Amino acid sequence: MSLDPRAVSAADLPDWMRGVETGFLRPYRATEEDVEVNLARTDLPRVQGVFDAGRCVATFRSFAQELTVVGGARVPADAITAVTVSPTHRRRGLLGRMMAADLAAARERGEVVASLIAAEYPIYGRYGFGPSAWATEWEIDVPRTGLDPHRPVPDGADGGSIDLVDGGTVRKLGPVLHERLAARRHGFVSRDEHWWQRGTGIGVPSYEAWTEPFYAMYRSADGEVDGLLVYRADDRWGDAKQPLNRATVRELIAATPAAERALWRFVCSIDWITTVRTGYRAPDDLLPFFLPDPRAARVVTHADWLWLRLLDVPRALEARSYAAEASLVLDVRDEAGLAGGRFRLDVSPSGASCVPTTRSADLALGATELATLYLGDESALRLAALGGVEELCPGAVRSADAVFRAERRAWCPDMF
Repeated sequence: MSLDPRAVSAADLPDWMRGVETGFLRPYRATEEDVEVNLARTDLPRVQGVFDAGRCVATFRSFAQELTVVGGARVPADAITAVTVSPTHRRRGLLGRMMAADLAAARERGEVVASLIAAEYPIYGRYGFGPSAWATEWEIDVPRTGLDPHRPVPDGADGGSIDLVDGGTVRKLGPVLHERLAARRHGFVSRDEHWWQRGTGIGVPSYEAWTEPFYAMYRSADGEVDGLLVYRADDRWGDAKQPLNRATVRELIAATPAAERALWRFVCSIDWITTVRTGYRAPDDLLPFFLPDPRAARVVTHADWLWLRLLDVPRALEARSYAAEASLVLDVRDEAGLAGGRFRLDVSPSGASCVPTTRSADLALGATELATLYLGDESALRLAALGGVEELCPGAVRSADAVFRAERRAWCPDMF
């Protein structure tokens, strides 16, 4: 029997949602209300499923997104999520066909890149995706930080203040703060109204246990919201009645180093909190050095996070900024035929031009490697050493390394 991906209708949605839960090894417990909420938030023409004897055995969904690239420009992205194949139907090419259909449609719509968070590393490289931003999580041993527990936070040196707020305030002021950051921090992706609603307890599925977190906002001396902290805490005590509570940070975004420093010190100053889990941060996060003893923050996770796949090479490369001045001819190899070709890239601090060319190539690389370089988070020299970039003109790899590298590591604080 032919198993062909097709668009999912509203009537298909409950079985499609069951397929998603099956693929992620979770029981299906959605109510009719959950289905209705999901339907209202889903762009059905961008949802695919494979059905066998009336059961959904493979799922795929994408949605419109904007990605901030190096320099602060934002490009339209095809954000991919809910990718599953049931264990009974693996190794039949179902994911490949759904991916090919989605990427072709995304390119037709004019989206410049595709994005996803990979559950498994080996899957997506064969579709032209590369790991473009990594994530690091620290665990902070609060008693070891060297912070003075008797000192007020913030200490008043910059005139800022921290207030606990409710979810409604976060929904009102959080998007403004996030937009400020998304305008300059590469790796950030857009958040719509539904994101802020669900993040503050509105529209959470009935089968997901919701515990209201604590929300804290940092305001500068002039009253502007420059930072947001969202955290939860457990309730653990030792045998000698000693507190052993852990705070888990769900979000900490800040527009200034002063706000970031104040919020980290705040969460480390809460009575009874002895351990802080930071959530996924940029690998070059400032956090450890906000502490008198940076060794109090130990790395517990370091892994690939945001994966990208370029769909329009000229638009993608012209959108980002470059610190160096150079001219390179790139021979991009793309088995899917979406972004391959030979391109002349001319860059300088004032802008970039990328056009098809017949000139001899300086470098040859795959679509995966180009995506890995795109946000400036990886070294062309390292990729060349690993065999992913081929130098065709002496000195081209070193030039490419100077061209693509960014001053800071890319950071995507979102899961999608």
